[in-house]
Amino acid sequence: MAFRVKASGFKTPGFKTLGGLALMAGLLAGCAQSPQYLNVEPQVTTAVPRAGSGQAVTLATVDGRDSDVLGTRSGKRMATDTITVPAHTLMPRLQQQAQQALQRMGFAPTEATAEGRPSLTLTLAQLSYEKADAKPLLDKARLIARIQAVARNGGTTYTGVYTAKREQTYALKPDTRENNQMVSDLLTNALNRAFSDPAIGELLAR
Repeated sequence: MAFRVKASGFKTPGFKTLGGLALMAGLLAGCAQSPQYLNVEPQVTTAVPRAGSGQAVTLATVDGRDSDVLGTRSGKRMATDTITVPAHTLMPRLQQQAQQALQRMGFAPTEATAEGRPSLTLTLAQLSYEKADAKPLLDKARLIARIQAVARNGGTTYTGVYTAKREQTYALKPDTRENNQMVSDLLTNALNRAFSDPAIGELLAR
């Protein structure tokens, strides 16, 4: 035998509204404290100086960071809202972009080493995300990317350091998609600065 229970007309004023607000606040608080893992996609978008004529160049990209963690959204050292860019996804992307840039410069990049062959080593020396001072009711993030390039040919070595900085003001903490875009743009800027340096191509082409 099936039973039906007739819904009562008694209501508790504001219960659903208050409960919903409390649930939303809890979800937002949880999201604010959760870690973010970024899958960045930097690109070399600048016009590069064409200096090569098909010469082979040994290319290496090195992760020189102390940690995959860039920082925290709250700015607190021991907080759980960390922002991470894993090396196993970032470094292959940097290698790919560097290879394409060298090809556009007229070189034939390779990962194999050979005595007397020109070489280029790119080291990601810094990638950081810090909370900076801002106006009332606003927060500010300060991002820094620093790439070191070492070009060698014969007995000559050229070293350049290329830094990209960005400050972003916001009222609500950036979500994963927004931080992913900011860090991608930051690394793109640093890569563009490196491959815009004509001294690198000039030395590799000697």
